[in-house]
Amino acid sequence: MTSLSSDVRAQVVQALHVAVNRPVEIGGNTQIVQDLGLDSLAVMNLILAIEDTFDISIPLNRVAEIVTVDDLVQAVESLI
Repeated sequence: MTSLSSDVRAQVVQALHVAVNRPVEIGGNTQIVQDLGLDSLAVMNLILAIEDTFDISIPLNRVAEIVTVDDLVQAVESLI
C-alpha cells in the first residue's frame, strides 16, 4: 500500500467515523449503507465532505457504484 493510499484510506475512515457518530469498526469490506446504517442524506453529506477534503468531484453515477469502504477509497484515488 502506498503512502497516498494509506493517507486516502485514513481520511475516508475518519470521515466515515464522523458520519456514523458512534463507535464502530470500519474495514475495507465494510458496506457503507448496510453495515454502517447511513441513510441517503448521510451518504450525500459524507460524499460532500470527502469531495471538500480532497478537492475533487465524484460523479453521481460513480457514487451509485460505491458500496464498500474500499470502493470509496478507490474512487477517491482515481480522481486525485
